Amino acid sequence: MNTPLIIVPIGSNPTRLWGMTSAERLRRMALAQKMHFRGDEAGGPAPAGTLLVAASHVFEPAWLKFMAARPGQLLTLGDEKVIAHVAGPADGNGFPDGLTEVRAEDHRIFYNEALRKREEPVIEKLEPGSVRAIERKTYFGAYKGVTDLLTKYLWPEWALVLTRLAARFGISPNQVTAVGLIFCVAATILFWFGQYWLGMASGLVFMVLDTVDGKLARCTITSSKMGSRFDHRIDLIHPPFWWLAWLHGLAAWGLKLSPEATLITALVLVLGYVVDRVVERRFIKGNGFHIHVWKKLDSDFRLIGARRNPNMVILFVAMLFGRPDIGIVAVAAWTVISLLFHAVRAVQANRRRAGGETLSSWLD
Repeated sequence: MNTPLIIVPIGSNPTRLWGMTSAERLRRMALAQKMHFRGDEAGGPAPAGTLLVAASHVFEPAWLKFMAARPGQLLTLGDEKVIAHVAGPADGNGFPDGLTEVRAEDHRIFYNEALRKREEPVIEKLEPGSVRAIERKTYFGAYKGVTDLLTKYLWPEWALVLTRLAARFGISPNQVTAVGLIFCVAATILFWFGQYWLGMASGLVFMVLDTVDGKLARCTITSSKMGSRFDHRIDLIHPPFWWLAWLHGLAAWGLKLSPEATLITALVLVLGYVVDRVVERRFIKGNGFHIHVWKKLDSDFRLIGARRNPNMVILFVAMLFGRPDIGIVAVAAWTVISLLFHAVRAVQANRRRAGGETLSSWLD
């Protein structure tokens, strides 16, 4: 069994980023990447290697993983030493000589599979005057490259303010998710009784918080499997309940659809959503990457495909004309169109793979 590396900071830095000192940030990185942090080893065998880290700089976890795979090398930024990977234990009194230099400037581009994008992980000198700029960079670095138009364009700035506040007051990502869940349930209830404007306002709060919890987890390095499951299961389960509640609420407006139209619309909304998710899951299983990142066309369609946020845009526009009935029918129709698009793309991928082609994401 491989012995975990140990992380040893060099120097100290009182400047806080996302409410954390450099030492606390490094400790969280070590825990997330199954490494030890100096002072937390609790005995055991000597480490196979040490990552010496300058407290003067701050960087995202991708750089730590990058250097963990490079024993005998020294990562520099400009003329300054940032991370060194040395054999065995080290005292942390400074960087040793004789290491092979690796310039951060030459290795800035990474592919983040979880965020489905190429990225340039932050690595910067941490000083009081640079905190807000670095926080902004790490926050936007935590955004998915392929997502819907609202998440990508409308509320990043709102969510940045809330993420900063949550970090300053020590609010955890799971607490943000829990508050968001309350607004999600409230939106469902309001839709059920035809209170569409209030429901959309409650839903908007939930959707913004749904962005905040993930960004907060990544920026403060507090991501966990439990938290991720909690958040993703809420995201996965709630949309059909919103649409069915919206259908029921039409009665309060005197715009209730006929029983036949209600049944058909409900079936299309629920089954269309479920089948679309199944198609996406099978694509991942068969190809090893998400359907939304196969070609640029697929990434562009993700901006407007029939997920929760684009559907809410449809409903919002319908409400501007006082026609929530047309809105929900339009959502059902868009669900079918989105499903057909993904189904065709999945069939095309299967045919190419059957013909011996190895598929890959356009972002690779």
